[in-house]
Amino acid sequence: MRYKESHPWIRFQLKVSTGDHHLWLQLGEIASKCEHLSGVPLKPDFAAELHKVFLTKGVMATTAIEGNTLSEEQVRAQIDGKLQLPPSQEYLQREIQNILEVINQEISVQVAQPEEKKELCPGLLKRFNERILGGLEVDEEVVPGEYRGHSVLVGGNYRGAPAEDCAYLMERLCEWLGGPDFVAPQQELAIPFAVIRAVVAHVYLAWIHPFGDGNGRTARAMEFHLLFTSGLPLPASHLLSDHYNKTRSKYYRELDRASKSGGDLMPFIRYAVQGLLDGLREQIALVRAHQMEVAWENYVHQAFREKKTSPAQKRRRDLILALSTREWVEVEEVELITPKLAREYATAGDRMLQRDLNALAKLGLVERTFGKVRARREIIQAFLPVRIKST
Repeated sequence: MRYKESHPWIRFQLKVSTGDHHLWLQLGEIASKCEHLSGVPLKPDFAAELHKVFLTKGVMATTAIEGNTLSEEQVRAQIDGKLQLPPSQEYLQREIQNILEVINQEISVQVAQPEEKKELCPGLLKRFNERILGGLEVDEEVVPGEYRGHSVLVGGNYRGAPAEDCAYLMERLCEWLGGPDFVAPQQELAIPFAVIRAVVAHVYLAWIHPFGDGNGRTARAMEFHLLFTSGLPLPASHLLSDHYNKTRSKYYRELDRASKSGGDLMPFIRYAVQGLLDGLREQIALVRAHQMEVAWENYVHQAFREKKTSPAQKRRRDLILALSTREWVEVEEVELITPKLAREYATAGDRMLQRDLNALAKLGLVERTFGKVRARREIIQAFLPVRIKST
């Protein structure tokens, strides 16, 4: 095997120190946030939108790294079936659609069918590559879905593993990834081990570079596959691709560093884990903001439920819900928050607005100070520390 001399860092070995406390704390937080995200109750329309937002980011990222110039808005339009491009740019649209098909028709469908085998195998990766390159112009020696028969230079300074070794290396990679090195010793470590396995798989495929083209996209599709089939929530499984794209120069530096160090994967793993955790924190913040909005609306409706229905009560309910979208608002600008409020107060004097604000303050729904007013949304945040006033 020539690769043993040309690529001695491809050893199919990994040692993650149990003494790397910061890394394991991060992986533990990732596992906790994934569990939270998986079981969180959301309105169906918000859940669908959240899925599309991060699907857009993930698909755009994995193609943008390779030079695709479509914007996030254009990728979203393609997902919604609304993107129209001139003939000169249709290949960019095809690249996006190919990744979408891998995610929606290969990976997500496989996960949705329990009887399907989810193990990683060379045949699956060949299928990913074939779809990724489908309908695109490639060099004459490139056959989509087949291992290359020629040497490749990546980025002008990295040469892929010897072509004659690619079939063996891919078999060995899939065998290793499915072996005992990546089996969590305890159930609570399943997500941390899955994350490490997915990141290691990504780097190894980049090292081997088995296909004539599309290796980066195939590596990121494989990483997504390993994350999603290991139980990470669908939106979370897109985060690493987005992280690599946002930090593209560091992404390439860490890949280069991993091979030049003789195969030390820990710096790349730490880099990937930090990015995944940052992305999960953002997702949890979005979910929490949505849940806060729903809980507050329910609280407001409950506050008015026992009151006699009247135009004044409906107007006050509309007023507090409108105030909830802002921080402190000048009282004279309150009626301008929404067109509906503007219409309701257009023919009324200042006294009506003041009466409504006083009524909301009596209910404990607003706070007023120095000519400003705000909704007291914090009153529904349970279990926060109470600040005790000194006497």
